[in-house]
Amino acid sequence: MVTKRDLLRSAAIAALLAATATSFPAFAEDNLNWPSLVEAKDIAEQGFIYGLPLVMNYAVMQEFAVDKNSGQFKAPFNEINNMTHVATPEDTAVITPNSDTPYSMSWLDLRAEPVVISVPAIEKGRYYSVQLIDGNTYNFGYIGTRTTGSEPGDYLVVGPDWTGEKPAGIKEIFVSTTPFVFALLRTQLFNPEDMPNVEKFQAGYKAQPLSAFLKQPAPPAAPAIDFVPATTAGIKDNFFEYLDAALQFVPETARDKDARAKLARIGIGPGRTFDFKELSLEHKAEILVGMKQGDDKVTKWLASGNKIINGWNVGSIFGDEAFFNGDWLMRAGAAKGGLYGNDAVEAMYPYTRVDADGETLDGSKHNYTLTFPAGGEPPVNAFWSVTMYDGKSQFLIKNPINRYLINSPMLPGMKKNEDGSLTLYIQKDSPGADKEANWLPAPNDTIYLVMRLYWPKTETPSILPAGAGTWQPPGIEKAS
Repeated sequence: MVTKRDLLRSAAIAALLAATATSFPAFAEDNLNWPSLVEAKDIAEQGFIYGLPLVMNYAVMQEFAVDKNSGQFKAPFNEINNMTHVATPEDTAVITPNSDTPYSMSWLDLRAEPVVISVPAIEKGRYYSVQLIDGNTYNFGYIGTRTTGSEPGDYLVVGPDWTGEKPAGIKEIFVSTTPFVFALLRTQLFNPEDMPNVEKFQAGYKAQPLSAFLKQPAPPAAPAIDFVPATTAGIKDNFFEYLDAALQFVPETARDKDARAKLARIGIGPGRTFDFKELSLEHKAEILVGMKQGDDKVTKWLASGNKIINGWNVGSIFGDEAFFNGDWLMRAGAAKGGLYGNDAVEAMYPYTRVDADGETLDGSKHNYTLTFPAGGEPPVNAFWSVTMYDGKSQFLIKNPINRYLINSPMLPGMKKNEDGSLTLYIQKDSPGADKEANWLPAPNDTIYLVMRLYWPKTETPSILPAGAGTWQPPGIEKAS
């Protein structure tokens, strides 16, 4: 009986043979430090699942804070970059980018000393948040409307080895599991004309070393790092090389000790360089098969890891270290579904690729509608949105009206039906001038839709608890 693994291995070997006609360097198959073929395949599979979020995060850090020629560079470490526009199809470093809150962001280097993040007073009724994400892609802290209110304040972000006392003037300390941290700030934009107001609040965000905040001499600088060049596009071709690089900045913990030990058996870890070309042909094939199977498992989990409600995937797949608790498949699925997503209490992300009948959404074949019944719009304390993405790339799509989403601040300009319900028209061509206010332009291809519910309500009706709430997203229907 020929198994799927046999077919994958045969295909991998055929691809390798087709790629080169030269002989491969000899490889010590009897090397006791290297696992058998089957073990190597299993380790590669598990290693891909464990390492995917780390590699994705490392590549974003490289593009945002290291490589000034990346096309996605934002600012050096410990400086805040403010986006004075919402994300567009040109923003391709992070999949499923959020286009309804202009981002501010900073990559923090905590090796020499902690960093203080300062926020200004934010007007009542305007949502904002500062999401702190470490190199494990754990959300380890929040500053913002939901957690700390609208008052100004100074907050300390420290690395895993910091042992100091809470300085005067600091409201709260947030502890990262890694020395590099991504601080992602979101400020609500009510409408395009509101952008100057958002910029005023952005100007009040600040990141500075603790010594500067305390007006004290700075400690010695951390050693310079020769970062391995990485791009999000290059992950597939150089995955384990990137994982070697990423693991340098992800200290081992009790939760991932076993996963790291297995990776070490095939030469992957901090200070190592995974040398694929030095492997035997058979081991090359098994590594490729393992990675493919790992990727397939992540994709399968992402399609079924949540509860399906009217075609929408509804669940809670982002959180802190305790939330994931060593479930590497869930962590990988979360990263692949949308890197840097919020905790459920901060935001919920129902997403779908299918209509209410379970058929793939395809703007080249059908027009669609999404109708919220009267009084049945997403229940939130802040705001909600529905964003359109290309079904293959998960990036925003170009369209004639430069509209990438419909959100609750747009409601005053939208038309409701006679019964009070609200219908969104999801299609590639305009539904007509009388309906264009409710038009969410779609690609001439497959569709990926994401709802965002910021600060979801907990009282009935509510989408919480995730997958079992009293409010449910309505299904997407083919237009008649």
